[in-house]
Amino acid sequence: MDADVVVVGAGLAGLRCASALAATGLEVVVLDAGDAPGGRIRTDRVDGFLVDRGFQLLNPAYPAVRRWVDVDELGLQPFGAGVAARTEEGTVRLGHPLHAPGLLPPTLSTLVRRPGEVAALARWAAPLLRPRRTSLSHVLAGRPDVDRRAALDRAHVDGFPRRVLERFLSGVLLEDDGSTADRFVLLLVWMFVRGVPGLPAGGMQALPEQLAAGLGDRVRLGEVARTVGPDAVTTDGGRLTARQVVVATDASQAHALLGLPVPGSKGVVTTWWAAPDAPATALLHVDARRRPAGPLVNAAVVSAAGPTYAPPGRHLVAGSALMGDARETSERAMRAHAGDLLGVDPGRWEVVARHEVPHALPAQPPPYAARRPVEVEGLVVCGDHRDTGSIQGALVSGQRAADAVLARLRSA
Repeated sequence: MDADVVVVGAGLAGLRCASALAATGLEVVVLDAGDAPGGRIRTDRVDGFLVDRGFQLLNPAYPAVRRWVDVDELGLQPFGAGVAARTEEGTVRLGHPLHAPGLLPPTLSTLVRRPGEVAALARWAAPLLRPRRTSLSHVLAGRPDVDRRAALDRAHVDGFPRRVLERFLSGVLLEDDGSTADRFVLLLVWMFVRGVPGLPAGGMQALPEQLAAGLGDRVRLGEVARTVGPDAVTTDGGRLTARQVVVATDASQAHALLGLPVPGSKGVVTTWWAAPDAPATALLHVDARRRPAGPLVNAAVVSAAGPTYAPPGRHLVAGSALMGDARETSERAMRAHAGDLLGVDPGRWEVVARHEVPHALPAQPPPYAARRPVEVEGLVVCGDHRDTGSIQGALVSGQRAADAVLARLRSA
């Protein structure tokens, strides 16, 4: 027996699972095919810039993050608690009344002219205003299990507020067809209400690196799992036996290894530019025009929110578009749209990196299932495809897998 538990995959779910098991005194080995822990969360260093593979943010309001991550150690650099929406008349800035009080005047002046549209939006978001003693999950369980587009239609949400909400959510959910389960969308919106997402000082990869640090040499990189079974894993280097195997890969790899049915996935294209000058805005910019002028779901001056992402005196801009979008996602088209959203001439921008991430997030359509079984045919399986498609979901799934392993070993 080579170990008590072998975990295949050093993404957030696998690292959380391994950490929880190691804390009980079990001998744990984590195998990962990559050259660094983190799975889909990776940060490259290019000419002094930090560029994450796909535009990602860490929300410190996630309960799993508060419980299992040392956010202070990460040096989280918050984005502005709001959004800049490009309209036919110009750019409108909207913000959280408590987290961004400076944006309260433009927010009120914009919304007060649209009482009917705001009332409809409030109807859709009514579950978030539940009594404090009632859990949000309980309230959502009684809500129709439909996709977000149908839910917004039911509440008669329309006009400018709907365009802003949908364009913002497109960048979070990586879909613009409204196909994500409404219940999941409301959970995410609640997290945005409670916390201000940001970027770790060392890039998003600092998150999995922190989780992996506590495991030390238990994490073995460059180890490709060829076959897996309940008590053994075969790699190019040989066969490892264990009392229990955990598969903690993404959905597509879990399918390749186990033949599991998996949800569809959603992809993103992110281009990063070095800019000699840029507007001093830490807000996420979206296109809220009736007809968007380009392919981007969002654009941001990343270095305005996270100064560590750029060398002194330089600026880093990011723009993201959906993979498979019918609109052109060439660098030229993305650059033009980013400049338009930010209100600047992008002619002198230089490409730092371009990332295409085809399996960035698992699809989360209705019927909504916050938790899928982690025990499958003698194996334990975890990842955000077994929970919610988020950092929260990955961490919770890893903990659930660890709990299942402990229960199995105790009963063996």
